[in-house]
Amino acid sequence: MEVNKDHPQVDVPIHSESGIFPAYASSGASGCDLTAGISDPVSLQPLERKLIPTGIRVEIPRGFEAQIRPRSGLAYRKGLSLPNTPGTIDADYRGEIKVLVINLSADEIQINPGERIAQMVFAPVVQANFHPVADESRLNATVRQEGGFGSTGE
Repeated sequence: MEVNKDHPQVDVPIHSESGIFPAYASSGASGCDLTAGISDPVSLQPLERKLIPTGIRVEIPRGFEAQIRPRSGLAYRKGLSLPNTPGTIDADYRGEIKVLVINLSADEIQINPGERIAQMVFAPVVQANFHPVADESRLNATVRQEGGFGSTGE
């Protein structure tokens, strides 16, 4: 993999059933937009979740993942979000990318064919080598220790 230091890129083979491919909305965008690969509009009632196909399959290079994230404009305007944010697509997955959406508004909303519904961000992955310890006291002590969920302040 060759990395351009001014604008790092990774080559990702892609197949699109519709001929619509993910696109970056600007030269500095982190995420490329994913569109609804549907032929008819899909309605969602308040708090309803649906799996929306994109019609694309990708080959993510080993050592990377694709993260699926909500689009801020849709969250703001429609109340459309993704309940498992960020969703992770592993490098060895070859199925169609689908987006789990949820309607967080008080009104029914509609997703139209070709509408931008999410964004996909590519990121490097590091896998851990786990080393079991017999006693938790063998884990290095820290100032924080077991403090979680708001323990460092508001």
